[in-house]
Amino acid sequence: MQLLFSHESIRESQKELIDEILNTIKNKSSLLVHAPTGLGKTSAAICPALSYALENKLTVIFVTPKHTQHKIAIETIRTIKEKYNLDFAAIDLIGKRSMCAQPGVISMSQNEFTDYCKDMIGNKACHYYNNIKNKEKLSLQTEALLKEIKTKALHVEELKELSSKNKLCPYEVSIILGAASKVIVADYHHILNTSIRENLLTKINKDLSEVIIIFDEAHSIPERCRELLSSQISTLTIDLAAKEARNLKYEEIGFNILKLRNILEKLVSEKTSFESKEGLVKKEEFINLVNNDLNYEELVKNVAFIAEESEDTKKRSFAKSLYSFLLNWQGPDNSFTRIIKKGFTEKGHGIITLSYKCLDPSLIIKPIVEDSYSTIFMSGTLNPIEMYKDLFNTNSKGVEYKNPFPKQNKLNIIVPDTTTKFTARSPEMYKKIAEYCASISNSVPGNTAIFFPSYKIRDEINNYFKILCNKTTFLESSGLSKQERTELIERFKQYEKSGAVLLAASAGSFGEGVDFPKNILKCVIVVGIPLDKPDLETQELINFYDKRFKKGWDYGYVMPALIKCFQNAGRCIRSENDKGVIIYLDQRYLWESYFKCFPKDINLRITKEPLPKIKEFFDEHNITQS
Repeated sequence: MQLLFSHESIRESQKELIDEILNTIKNKSSLLVHAPTGLGKTSAAICPALSYALENKLTVIFVTPKHTQHKIAIETIRTIKEKYNLDFAAIDLIGKRSMCAQPGVISMSQNEFTDYCKDMIGNKACHYYNNIKNKEKLSLQTEALLKEIKTKALHVEELKELSSKNKLCPYEVSIILGAASKVIVADYHHILNTSIRENLLTKINKDLSEVIIIFDEAHSIPERCRELLSSQISTLTIDLAAKEARNLKYEEIGFNILKLRNILEKLVSEKTSFESKEGLVKKEEFINLVNNDLNYEELVKNVAFIAEESEDTKKRSFAKSLYSFLLNWQGPDNSFTRIIKKGFTEKGHGIITLSYKCLDPSLIIKPIVEDSYSTIFMSGTLNPIEMYKDLFNTNSKGVEYKNPFPKQNKLNIIVPDTTTKFTARSPEMYKKIAEYCASISNSVPGNTAIFFPSYKIRDEINNYFKILCNKTTFLESSGLSKQERTELIERFKQYEKSGAVLLAASAGSFGEGVDFPKNILKCVIVVGIPLDKPDLETQELINFYDKRFKKGWDYGYVMPALIKCFQNAGRCIRSENDKGVIIYLDQRYLWESYFKCFPKDINLRITKEPLPKIKEFFDEHNITQS
């Protein structure tokens, strides 16, 4: 078998990883890979998987959690095709709404778009979709476009532009091409969501047993899986679902739906207190309260009926959300928890939420590993490997690789003089953190990114920081779109020589999966640890992992937060020529339970006076402020 490698030469660590992946695929098994940034893990994964797939009539599906990571995969595939003059099809697939050629759809919610698309197709009002086929056969323009792009590996934006120009639906073009594709780049939900995965595989006429799956950024899988298997309702959902029923002239059903509000109010009064805003609920408690006044099964059927009627009248259906929750609530207790919580909306109105929360990500991952031909999980922060073996509940082999970059190009410092620990937060502490951040940012010859545990803490510290910092500052907003994120990076890039500071949240848009180009970041400061007082769900997660693995505190609380910190730190050094400083600003980083989690080859310095070491580092590398 010829190894189709995308670069001219293979590094030693890449060769080791390629051999591991190839052996894993040949044995139809699974592999966990901790490979720091710079090792070239995308090429080292796609190349052997694709080489084997082409020889053995298999398909490779490379999945990532963010659209920004699709481009690297597509470029790797494109290079292989050109280098070896190969004729195989490949597609880049993202969410249907993001691929839609109709103007304005990106501003719709996912539910609104689903209803809109269904309605447009049903009424034959979408000419992009209508042009795909002529009666039951592909239209001439579809055949012509497929012939043109079949030999290429197009990024989704390129395919969308070509399809739109030809008045064809980009999503449908991708799906048709997917049936012939040997490699597919997709989003996490295409594989992790069971119904979406089964629907996709059916459409492209592929079976999971004939698929090699590569999960990029696999550290984010546990949280994604738990979210997918969780559901919730609120008093707001109930009110809107009841309103739906009344608008459709089904007054009695609307009245019965509204009774759920009283049930939630009764539960919250029994399960919570002034001090504790949330409490555990048993499955039977909620069902019995419903059955005291209604019939649970009959209510489920009536809510389903309203959901169907709402779809027919082209409205977003809250009844559909309620129906889904009522079905899910009857699910198993094992590996789940049920929580009722009282709080406030953004407008200050009281709201009660009832949740059915999944605690076990292996409920999704284990069947995928068992049913696929082979599965590869990889990340720059898939550490400790043993934790992910436990969380995924698989017999996967685990391999770890050291950072391939020259150690002298990076300075790692822990400054143990402040903390964002909940009990220590105060104006005085925020001011002290701001002083450290400002003095470091002012002394760095170039741009600095500072990551905070939350936007709230960021804003509290910024009240002092903005007075002390001499450089231009950028504040990340929550929920940035792809375009807004790109535009902010471009503006930030313009200050590469004079230096600017980006204030962001650890779990925000820039915390992971985003490359700052051409070493425009000379310093990253990770302020605190994104840990808050554990809420009831986190406590339940800790208890669940403690019973199963005897490591509840580590698996359910400490490690998820530290992984975010390490992802933040990883924004600084992205290539072997990059040089930069990473500051971990919190005294808890020296605590044994946290300190042991740092990579063994990180070469940490510990000081309360970081400025001399920072100056010495940049002087050694002849990097000066313009």
